[in-house]
Amino acid sequence: MDAQTPHPVIGLMEDQKNLTQMGGTMRLGAYACRLKGGTKVYKAYQKPEVQERHRHRYEFNNAYLHQFEEAGMICSGINPESRLVEIIELKEHPWFVGTQFHPELKSTVENPHPLFVSFIEAARHHSLAHEKALS
Repeated sequence: MDAQTPHPVIGLMEDQKNLTQMGGTMRLGAYACRLKGGTKVYKAYQKPEVQERHRHRYEFNNAYLHQFEEAGMICSGINPESRLVEIIELKEHPWFVGTQFHPELKSTVENPHPLFVSFIEAARHHSLAHEKALS
């Protein structure tokens, strides 16, 4: 990480910048995430708002949000209080989804996280389409 970069697309969260003792001071715990309708993540969760677990010090810099959206990125999940970008995706990609939170922290074998289920379904669909194209 280059702390002096002129383009801090990902940067240290504001509330982390003046800390001298790091320890357990990062953004920890569950936070709300409002989902954008008509997106891959909305389809995966089947509801407009979710709670997801975090463990980080860095965030997407919203100063670059407009440029990213113009280039085709969709901000599909936002924290309703802080306006932090929680989830991004690419509309024209079969399944390109990135999260700020850690979906693996809530996933189990008996109850897999909705994003993992959606990813596996997209991979299966892609594989079947590829097999069909070859035959």
